[in-house]
Amino acid sequence: MEPSNEILEQIVKERVHKLKQFYTHLFIYAIGVAVYVAKTYFGVPLNFWPIRFINEFVMGLWTFFLVMQAMQLFVTQKVFGSQWEQKRIQKIMEREKVKQQKWE
Repeated sequence: MEPSNEILEQIVKERVHKLKQFYTHLFIYAIGVAVYVAKTYFGVPLNFWPIRFINEFVMGLWTFFLVMQAMQLFVTQKVFGSQWEQKRIQKIMEREKVKQQKWE
């Protein structure tokens, strides 16, 4: 029994959306790292409101969350990939059919 195309399409759309969010986050992070390096190592006077708060703690925290997002997206996909999802969907659908047949 194959999962329906609608379910697979929904899974693919969700995955693409998560990838888009990750790459957007990665791009903004790269800009943040460039600003941090320019400010810390080259002494560029960037002291206006949001930039003055970029320090070691903020960059460390930001790096941690970026790595966690990457692990959630890529490592989890390896462990719980599309094959695992298809098996789970199939198992749940079979279980629901058995429940339905019991009530009939």
